[in-house]
Amino acid sequence: MGLVVYIDLIFITNLLIDGALLWLTAWTRKQRLRWWRLAASSTVGALYVVMMFLPELSFMYTFIIKFALSLLMLWIAFGFGSLQNYIRNMGAFYMINFAAAGGIIGIHYLLKNTGEIFNGIWFTASGGLSFELKIGFWFTFIMCFAVLLWFKFVYSTRRKLENRLEYMGEVQVAIGDFTVTCPGLLDTGNQLSDPLTRTPVMVMEASLWKEKLPAAWLQRLDGGEPDKLLLELDDADFEWRDRLRLVPYRGVNRGSAFMLALKPDAVEIRIGNQTSRSSKVLIGLDGGKLSGDRSYQAIIHPELVREENAVKAEAILPVNSTSAHL
Repeated sequence: MGLVVYIDLIFITNLLIDGALLWLTAWTRKQRLRWWRLAASSTVGALYVVMMFLPELSFMYTFIIKFALSLLMLWIAFGFGSLQNYIRNMGAFYMINFAAAGGIIGIHYLLKNTGEIFNGIWFTASGGLSFELKIGFWFTFIMCFAVLLWFKFVYSTRRKLENRLEYMGEVQVAIGDFTVTCPGLLDTGNQLSDPLTRTPVMVMEASLWKEKLPAAWLQRLDGGEPDKLLLELDDADFEWRDRLRLVPYRGVNRGSAFMLALKPDAVEIRIGNQTSRSSKVLIGLDGGKLSGDRSYQAIIHPELVREENAVKAEAILPVNSTSAHL
């Protein structure tokens, strides 16, 4: 029985794969890709695969032709723009292609047992090793999209982390001779402030202040109703009683609520090469964890890093102060 090849199936699958590779290239490069350019470029790539079944066109299987075809596909999909932009598109396109091909081969050999792998290896007449690679059609098709989705997820996570690192900094808060140091994240959309004095509120994890806060406060702050803590507080229980404030705010799910806050002596924030200092600030105490991966423990109010608060990058907090950090 002869081998049956379905040209239409091969064309459609390669059309979809080429389209996915080009779309992911555009997503990686943050470029807008028009649907008709995507369709035209994918069609060119799929037609080339179909040509493999025409013996008279065997001269087109060389490296030069394949490379020229990839350049043509990129030109159709993205245009030329500039040489620098074109080279970057080409680099991203080949990186994604190699990642997809390597992922398919890696998963293929991961699922095979050792005996099957060694059955595909033999010695050549010159003494070298030769490898026989047989991967099923549907396995290749399904795994290609699985690897591309995996690549997109990993790349997206990495890009989000890089973007977040641009807004990461070190926070130092001083109250008397006690200093708390922790990593903080600048939240440009944070507008939390005291409605009476318009003092910006920087939120910090209450656990950073456990050395000074009453022992039962951490658990109760996580459960809410911080206003009850003030009503139950005796003068002897807390040395910073005169620094406590209640800041009203509107929660996402529970409407209006209160946040317990401290009035510090000074706050110093270092983000990149800029150091900012402010004394007009309140420290809101959050009973939970602000970051699941513990990458930051404070949410920095944008008012605190404005140009008028910038100072020279030199230590402003007492060197002999007591420091608390996690």
